[in-house]
Amino acid sequence: MTTLSVQSTPPASAPLREDSIIMALVGLSHASSHFSHLLLPLMFPVFMKEFGWTFTDLGMISSLFFVVSGAGQACSGFVVDRFGARPILFAALCLFALACLIASVANSYPAMMLVAVLAGLGNCAFHPLDFTILNQRISSPRLGYAFSVHGLTGSLGWAVAPLFMGVMSTLFGWRSAYTAASFLYLLILALMVFNRDKLLTSTVKKQVNLPRSHDMAFMRLPVVWWCFCFFLLSTVTLAVVQNFSLPILQALHQVSFEAATLTLTFYMLCSALGVLVGGVVASRWSFRSDRIVASSMCGGAMLLAVCASGWLGALGTMAVLAATGFAVGIGGPSRDLMIKKATPPGATGRMYGLVYSGFDVGFAVSPLVFGAFMDRGWYSATLACAAAVLMLSVGVALGVGRKTGPVQAG
Repeated sequence: MTTLSVQSTPPASAPLREDSIIMALVGLSHASSHFSHLLLPLMFPVFMKEFGWTFTDLGMISSLFFVVSGAGQACSGFVVDRFGARPILFAALCLFALACLIASVANSYPAMMLVAVLAGLGNCAFHPLDFTILNQRISSPRLGYAFSVHGLTGSLGWAVAPLFMGVMSTLFGWRSAYTAASFLYLLILALMVFNRDKLLTSTVKKQVNLPRSHDMAFMRLPVVWWCFCFFLLSTVTLAVVQNFSLPILQALHQVSFEAATLTLTFYMLCSALGVLVGGVVASRWSFRSDRIVASSMCGGAMLLAVCASGWLGALGTMAVLAATGFAVGIGGPSRDLMIKKATPPGATGRMYGLVYSGFDVGFAVSPLVFGAFMDRGWYSATLACAAAVLMLSVGVALGVGRKTGPVQAG
């Protein structure tokens, strides 16, 4: 006996207030996931002083988070399709809270690796469950805007993390910062439970007349793996910015920790602004989603290469790095439309789970490779190679477009 996904079709119309509440809840869910990506990297300079760990040691911790998240995400789409998005969301938020509590008392490398595992498990299901809720609960005319809000709030989650953890760590110490983060996740969980009726999704039904391989059939489509490769390549560059931009700015331009942290925050805020603009672009020119994504990544790669050159000095480099976030962010909503266009009917959770696992693979590989670069003092080369990898994603995005038909607006 096998299973067949029977996800509900988005309603043709619904009250604006209903759609807005669902968008806000899913957006907060996405923000909490992205917040978790920076829980450990933001404290890397602190850990190096406190425990004497190297960039390679820290890269291993970051990679472990994304290896667990990537492996889990590839499977979580099936779980979301089978049991619905809501219980998986509740469990994920609990795992985040537990990971933060353990981090607040951790005194050893194995303990911090346990934090990475728990947080990775928490993170793995968010893209499948978020997009399942949006595709099932948001009315069709507003789905493009929902994707834009989803991308925007993810970037805001990245932007808030340096601010929250930096301020809490400066005022109360890094251990108290993790305790505060744990309470923040519990607060988000309480809000989700209170609004649980807005998060209900349909699940699969048992079918006896289908071959056992039916659930995996979508994996035979070449476009699925092109999408996977796009996420992998584009994320390698993002991981460099998130994990190593602080020490790179400190080493190349003698920027203070506070100023470097603020630069990362501005990068994420500019990324959020780019996503907001990209939502309008995606809605107006949805039939050119692949070209919009390619242009966005190309612009980001060029700006990152300028940062690698060091020609602009400390202030100029920080400004251009922030602008890189805007350039890349513009392609976010078009990227989600590009994936939607490639998704087979009835496979939303599975498709997003597999494709977005490329996101985690990129985050897992990048710290290992570029952590070794950083230990050798190759700071400019780290940024230059990250720009080159981002440029490779341009060709892959265009390849996705060639393998799918045009998507209609709205």
